[in-house]
Amino acid sequence: MAELLAVNVGMPKEVPWQGRTVHTGVWKRPVTGPRMVRRLNIDGDGQGDLAGHGGEYRAVLVYQLASYRHWQEQLGREDLTFGHFGENFTVDGLPDDEVCIGDRYRIGQAVFEVTQPRVTCYRVGLRLGEPRMAALLVSHRRPGFYLRVLTEGHVEAGDEITKVADGPERMTVAEIDALLYLPGHPRDQVARALRIPALSPGWKASFKALLDQADRAPGEPAGNAGLTTAAGPPPAWEGFRPLRVTRIDAESKSVFSLTLAAEDDTPLPAAPAGQFITLRLRPDDAGAPLIRSYSMSGPPGAARYRISVKQELHGAAGTYLRANVRVGDHLDVAAPRGGFTLRDGQNPILLVSAGIGATPVLAILHALAAADSTREVWWLYGARDGSEHPFAREARALLAGLAHAYERICYSRPAPGDRQGVDYGTAGRLSVDLLGRFGVPRGADVYLCGPPDFMREFPAALAASDLAPGSVHTEVFGAGPALTPGLAEARARPVHPPAGPPGSGPAISFARSGLTVPWNTAYSSLLEFAEACDVPVRWSCRTGVCHNCESGLLARSVAYSPDPVEPPAEGNILICCSRPRDDLIVDL
Repeated sequence: MAELLAVNVGMPKEVPWQGRTVHTGVWKRPVTGPRMVRRLNIDGDGQGDLAGHGGEYRAVLVYQLASYRHWQEQLGREDLTFGHFGENFTVDGLPDDEVCIGDRYRIGQAVFEVTQPRVTCYRVGLRLGEPRMAALLVSHRRPGFYLRVLTEGHVEAGDEITKVADGPERMTVAEIDALLYLPGHPRDQVARALRIPALSPGWKASFKALLDQADRAPGEPAGNAGLTTAAGPPPAWEGFRPLRVTRIDAESKSVFSLTLAAEDDTPLPAAPAGQFITLRLRPDDAGAPLIRSYSMSGPPGAARYRISVKQELHGAAGTYLRANVRVGDHLDVAAPRGGFTLRDGQNPILLVSAGIGATPVLAILHALAAADSTREVWWLYGARDGSEHPFAREARALLAGLAHAYERICYSRPAPGDRQGVDYGTAGRLSVDLLGRFGVPRGADVYLCGPPDFMREFPAALAASDLAPGSVHTEVFGAGPALTPGLAEARARPVHPPAGPPGSGPAISFARSGLTVPWNTAYSSLLEFAEACDVPVRWSCRTGVCHNCESGLLARSVAYSPDPVEPPAEGNILICCSRPRDDLIVDL
């Protein structure tokens, strides 16, 4: 008979870490006497990061005495006490390789259902003083698991744990954990996991992404789509290759397009609509190159690539391209990449953009037109006025060829010559409120791209609206939003070289941030180096498990320490556990 050995609680607190402050509830300690377990929590307990812990499906975390003994031996630790792994219930019994998702247990007055393995992050390592812990929990198949509270009630140490129902499919916690995090994701097992009603929504979404990936490209080494949107087909070539400029077209007052072809005019590798390519420009032969990424705006599958560039007032790359590049010139180009691509399905599609953000969604519109799509397609675009409205005629021609297409154009400051009802429909900024007035369908797949202010405001407003979109896909020009779970928010600063004397190592270029600096061996990983430069980064485990930090590698290679639990997609790296072997260009 399994037994509840300890009930552990603790409220979130501020903890110093690597010169920063972490808000975390991982410090749990045993309590005596009965405690009330409620739908979302145990009395006296709290979580510091509700995005990763807590909530209905993660109300109570369980860890086992046998795993304590395992880690005491593996780590040579004699100081481990109940609650050390951040668990609420320390139990004797209920091993991860026997407990199944959907199993139900009675403990004291309460009834619980197993919903998912623990999602490991850096904070369990912070609590233990062992940075590798997130990876070790997965690789040793001892994650622990979460419970949902079906019946509230009092529990206390010493209560017997009685199984009251078996979960369907009989997939253990260890099996489910390995299916997501470890290499090899058999389609039949992923489909089996999705048939478990008790599995938490987050894990279902991850397995649905893996299933879609398997159906889209069986056998293709495309990384782990269940963990990151950076997963995708491997790039068509390594590093950079020269492509020849064959056309230059003005699209608006500030936007121009470049069409690129192979030197021998052989067709370039096909790329999914919505992807981007990266250029390496050399305005000054003696200085560091400019690395810039541009979405492809032409039809997918074309023999040549078309990119469209906005010349910003102080934009070094756009100004250089417009002033210096001519038909017949060659540019160094990295292969297409990116996860902002059209998903299969029959849901309505909203293509929402503003300014130069039209480029990747225009490519998606090309793909829909080429396929004679019967889906409902809405083209929603915002510009300042007609002079800043690129692709107007091209988009309308594509929409005219679709069976169920709708266009809504907003000009924030129409010029005197702009004709309402002809050039544009609505005076004012494109907004979620306007989408509601336009009558756009609910449950649509949304593809969203635009300038920084637009991308800061629109996704959040869309999520808070009653449009209830089925899925929102975003593309961000420049550095993406940071993900630094648990860290106290700091004011964003411009990117810069790290403090102190410059390093003497390979040149590291952060492509989206426009920064190239020499590597300094004082840093243990590219993640730490990027943080020292205030380059926006995304991470959670910091040990090669969660793939939140997965980023495109545009040139050269890295060494890993520790090795990732599962390698990233070909052409990508995990910056949290990698160091450069030589000069690098990273898509950050």
